[in-house]
Amino acid sequence: MRTVGVGTAVLSLAAASLIGAAGVGAPPAAALTPPVGMTADELPTWQTNGIVWAFAQADGVVFAGGTFSTVRPPGAAAGTSERPAVNFVALNAATGAPTGCALSFTVGSGTATVRALAVSPDRRTLYAGGSFGAVNGVAVSNVAAIDLATCTPRSGFKVAVNATVRALAATGDSVYLGGDFTSVEGEEKDYFAAVTPSGDLRSWTADADEPGRAVEMTPDGKNVLLGGDFFAVNNRSSHSLAVVTSATGAVSKAYGSGFVDSTSVVKDIATDPTGFYTANEGTGGFDGRIALDLDGFDQRWRDTCLGATQAVDVHRGVLYSGSHAHDCSTMGEFPNQPRKHLLAQSVNDPKLLGWFPDTNDGLGEQLGPRVMVHASSGGTDYMWVGGGFTTVTGTATNKPQQGLVRYADTPDTGAPSVPQANASSVRPGQVAVRWQSSLDLDDSALTYRVYRDGGATPVYTTTGSSLPWSRPQLTFTDTDVVAGRTYSYRITASDGTSTSAKSTAVTATAAAATEAYPARIIADGATLYWRYDEPAGSFAADSSGHDSGGVHRNGPAHAVTPGAVPGASTAIGHNGTSSYTYSDRKSERPSAYSIETWFRTTSRAGGKLVGFGDRFLEPSSYHDKQVYMTNDGRLVFGVNTGSLRTIGSGWGYNDGQWHHVVATQGSGGMRLYVDGSLRASNELVTTSRSYTGYWHAGGDTLSGYWPSSPWSDYFGGQLDETAIYPGVLSASQVGAHYSLGKGA
Repeated sequence: MRTVGVGTAVLSLAAASLIGAAGVGAPPAAALTPPVGMTADELPTWQTNGIVWAFAQADGVVFAGGTFSTVRPPGAAAGTSERPAVNFVALNAATGAPTGCALSFTVGSGTATVRALAVSPDRRTLYAGGSFGAVNGVAVSNVAAIDLATCTPRSGFKVAVNATVRALAATGDSVYLGGDFTSVEGEEKDYFAAVTPSGDLRSWTADADEPGRAVEMTPDGKNVLLGGDFFAVNNRSSHSLAVVTSATGAVSKAYGSGFVDSTSVVKDIATDPTGFYTANEGTGGFDGRIALDLDGFDQRWRDTCLGATQAVDVHRGVLYSGSHAHDCSTMGEFPNQPRKHLLAQSVNDPKLLGWFPDTNDGLGEQLGPRVMVHASSGGTDYMWVGGGFTTVTGTATNKPQQGLVRYADTPDTGAPSVPQANASSVRPGQVAVRWQSSLDLDDSALTYRVYRDGGATPVYTTTGSSLPWSRPQLTFTDTDVVAGRTYSYRITASDGTSTSAKSTAVTATAAAATEAYPARIIADGATLYWRYDEPAGSFAADSSGHDSGGVHRNGPAHAVTPGAVPGASTAIGHNGTSSYTYSDRKSERPSAYSIETWFRTTSRAGGKLVGFGDRFLEPSSYHDKQVYMTNDGRLVFGVNTGSLRTIGSGWGYNDGQWHHVVATQGSGGMRLYVDGSLRASNELVTTSRSYTGYWHAGGDTLSGYWPSSPWSDYFGGQLDETAIYPGVLSASQVGAHYSLGKGA
């Protein structure tokens, strides 16, 4: 919860010295994808040895409260260079270092914690809430007022609250509280209350039936936004979110059953001049963010990401959030995969923007970030993130950093990742240079330059967009080539300010004649064609002409020879336990399709050769349209129509020789071809399960589910020339592919 004062306050010299010097101004951030205003470059920031639960800010200082006992410099390991900071620290927004304001929040027994902070509009008073009995030895009862000029508790502010205060909002005449309490100043106040700045209890009443977790003022000061676990406020049904008047607490807007899922709660609320935004946590329920307008308090949009949202903050038209989002597929974003903890969205649109710094899950409930706030100093804006994390990812990978991290609207200094490239020539007069688009955590739109034969001037320049979960392939076809001559290529990626190093050089000899096998695969309409000719790296180049590039995961063996077909093509080797290749291009269920690959193995543990699944960094939950091998070397083609339907071949294809398999399904049913001949069919099964998914080669969910499932979900052996077609290959086409692959 954050309450930011309005206007510019005049501080005493003592207060200025406590708060610290303002930072040096900097030009607005460049090389970012609008409307993102913060870079993903983490700045040096002091750390805590525990969880940060609360933020407030005023005049270049960020106040952090939580459950910790020390702070230490950036880069210092836990237990080294520490100084005492008992559940509170004041930090210079521009430098990330502690100021001279030191407060100690303690309790007689148990563990003290600060859960809420708010600054008065005149920036003279800091209000703190939580579970504590004293501040710097001065007795209090779970809420306190701090004079910022002297950094001491206000002795006249004595408010008795009988349980934890989790949320605060301050105006000129009131301090609003939310939390676990049921009594304030000896009077019954159920989970929400209001007092005056001098500590007198107000008659304001917004009694709820479950704890409060968020309190925020509307910009006009007329209403208070409440969030929490409750199902009713002032006996009026309104689950987890309600709007009440600031004058009396009367309900201005209630949210009926279903607006927020019954198993979900509101953890945080942020506002801007046009609306307010909620952070939601569900137990099997709604986990995303909701944007609501201030005119009528109705929904503007909501996202449906899974992974509870703990914190939200608005800066210049962008809603920044802290969560552990792991599945945003229902809103057209990433599928279920490892958690992403920091996201950004326009206040007008739930689509995710290109801002992806990250943290780990960290301590406690292992939810990563718990609170966010932006603060200004010296003309620069800073986005502060607090929580239980112990590492951050920005321009560095898994950099140790505990409890606190900050970003700024200063110029971007992080260069995009170095492109991974591949070059090949299968037709006279052409060399195709393909590369995986680079990753930049605060800029999804990048410019690429291709350099040939060590030249200083690019021979090709293009732009492309990428996201951490979708890094499309880009292609340059060089037609200024001479047959028989070998060419080398290197590529850079730029965000307009910083440019990556040049990629490792890739070479190709311009073809003198058309290479028969790949030309036929392309002519027959493949829309994904992995030849596995990459000498190293995680990029799987697509030669179909549709830029359906893939990603090699968990270190398969590159450049395995001999490959399955004549020529210079190599194969990929999978370990049978974890390695596979996936396409990050999302596909709808094909109504008709063909799956083709060459394989070689001596494994007795089977595994999936090629298949379709709904995830790519985690084992798929939905999985079908697949070819797999049983332990005894049989091949099975299976789909899910509500029940599992499979057809299979004879056994013994794990004989260490290269074999060719094609599986097709369309209006004529299912067919399975091995080594150019039809081995099995079922004309009645013409459909498969409908879901959005991704193609995999080498492994995915399988064992214990499909008939005759093998010991391993992952194929142990070599794959080559994997292709997917958006239609059914005929028997003559399959036979031609096999013959060409055998050199006929």
